[in-house]
Amino acid sequence: MWFKNLTLFRLVERFSPTPEALAARLAQRAFQPCPSFQPSAAGWVPPLGRKALDLVHVVAGRSLLCLRVEEKILPASVLNQAVAERVAMIEDQRQRPVRHKEKQELRDQLLQELLPRALVRSRHGYAYLDTMGGWLVIDSASPRGVEEIIGTLRKTLDVLPIAPPEVRQSVTATMTAWLVERCAPAGFEFGDSCELREMGEAGGVVRCRGQDLTGDEIRAHLVAGKQVTQLGLVWNGRIAFVLDEMLVIRRLRFLDIVRESLQDTATDSPEAVFDAEFALMAGELALLLPLLLELFGGEA
Repeated sequence: MWFKNLTLFRLVERFSPTPEALAARLAQRAFQPCPSFQPSAAGWVPPLGRKALDLVHVVAGRSLLCLRVEEKILPASVLNQAVAERVAMIEDQRQRPVRHKEKQELRDQLLQELLPRALVRSRHGYAYLDTMGGWLVIDSASPRGVEEIIGTLRKTLDVLPIAPPEVRQSVTATMTAWLVERCAPAGFEFGDSCELREMGEAGGVVRCRGQDLTGDEIRAHLVAGKQVTQLGLVWNGRIAFVLDEMLVIRRLRFLDIVRESLQDTATDSPEAVFDAEFALMAGELALLLPLLLELFGGEA
């Protein structure tokens, strides 16, 4: 169980439901397969997989949750073609053009006719709640994926006192200063990727991968006035990631020095391996995340 992207939220009020109370609330919105007439459905499932029963999986005091989303796949081109064919048939029968309002009603009608025959795609989104550290961590950098989990969680719990972390210094200005000075903050080193952007609505964007970020080419872009909006970093030789201007972490990788510590986990149980990986991941992030906030002057 390794997260690949992180969108972070801080608990802004005391919020520490017991795993039993949390599971009871999640059970009220447990996943149900998407009905034939509905385009999508979302609900909670056991994080350990379909053979498990617990909707909240607790490891080292952190509660792991899993949201399953099912969507009907109905391409717009298919619906448009069906509408066009139905409109042509009606116009031939009635000898008059079909009005705009009628076309919209036909579209809604055909949508309901086609949905039961559409293919179904499902995906899973993970998040964990760390009440001791004050974090809700979501394994997604996609606004849509994050909103699916946050929105469903709010409906499930009624109260969810969270907010994105706020820091005292500009993330973009601080990361730009690091590259201008060619000096990463203590405990960190530069990775090999970044995004540079000209300020303003029509500003150009330069994305670099596999590049020396302290080289002359990057420096030329900085001298021209571009700002750093994404920056690859490595923390203590343990975790590599790309940090963006909203403190979203992308392309998260736990390096060999971290993964090698799992070699002492002598077990053939997939559940035990899952728990060991999750505990190790969450423990490392519990150390890293406060340090990230400190890099930008601490929490506002």
